[in-house]
Amino acid sequence: MSTAVNTARPVKPRRRIRRFVPPQHGAWAMLLLPYAVGVALVGPRWPHLPLLGAWLAGYLLSYYAFQAIKTRRPRRFADQLLAYGLVTAPLAVAVLLARPTVLWYAPIYAVLLTVNAGYAWRRRERALLNDLASAAQSCLLVFVVATISGVPLADVVPAFLALVLYLVGTVLYVKTMIRERGDAGYLRLSMGFHVVALIAAAWLDMLLAPVFLLLLARAVTLPARRLRPVQVGVIETVCCLLVLVVVLIAL
Repeated sequence: MSTAVNTARPVKPRRRIRRFVPPQHGAWAMLLLPYAVGVALVGPRWPHLPLLGAWLAGYLLSYYAFQAIKTRRPRRFADQLLAYGLVTAPLAVAVLLARPTVLWYAPIYAVLLTVNAGYAWRRRERALLNDLASAAQSCLLVFVVATISGVPLADVVPAFLALVLYLVGTVLYVKTMIRERGDAGYLRLSMGFHVVALIAAAWLDMLLAPVFLLLLARAVTLPARRLRPVQVGVIETVCCLLVLVVVLIAL
C-alpha cells in the first residue's frame, strides 16, 4: 500500500498577506488626505470612525473587484472580495443608519465607479480620465464628512477646491515621472495645470500660494531627473503633508 506524499509548498504568511494588499502605495495619501482635512475642519463625530473603515475597506474591495473585471477571472479574487465585502458592508450600514443623508452621494459615486469599471474592462486603468475619476471620489469625501457632522457644505467648499487642485495636479505630475515620462505633451499639460492651480489657490487664500508654488516647482524641475518610483512617492508624501497643514491653517 503506497502512501501519498503532499509535495505542495505551503503558502508563506508574507505571500498570503500580499494577496490582500494592493501594490498601489500612492493611493493611501489620496484616500486619507480628504478624510483628515474634512474631520479636522468640521470636528470629529462618532460616525466618522465607521466611515473611515468603510472608506478604506471599500477601496480595497473596489481594487480587487476591478482586478476581477480586468482579468475576467472573478474566482481568482474571490477571497479578497469576500473578506473586504464582509468588512465594508457592516461599516457602511452603520454610517447609513447614523446619517441616512449620506445616501445623496451614492449616485455620484456610482457614476465615478462605473467609469473605473469601464476602464478596468478595457484594461486601461492607467488612463488619465480613470485616475481623475478616482481623485474626484477622494475629494468628495470632504462633503460626506461634513454631511455626517451636519455642517453646511458651503463651509468646506474652499477646502474641497484646494484638494481638487492638489490631487489633479498630482495625477498629472506623477504621470510625467513614471507612466508618461518623456512625453512632452503630458509635461506641458502638467506644468500648465500647476500654473492655473497656483493662481486659483492664491485666490482661495494667499496662505496657500507658497505650497502651490512649491508644487509647481516640483512639476517643472523633477521630470528632468531620473527618480525611482519610491523616491517619487516619498517626495509626494511630504507634499501631501504640507498641503494638509496649510489647508487646515488657511481654510
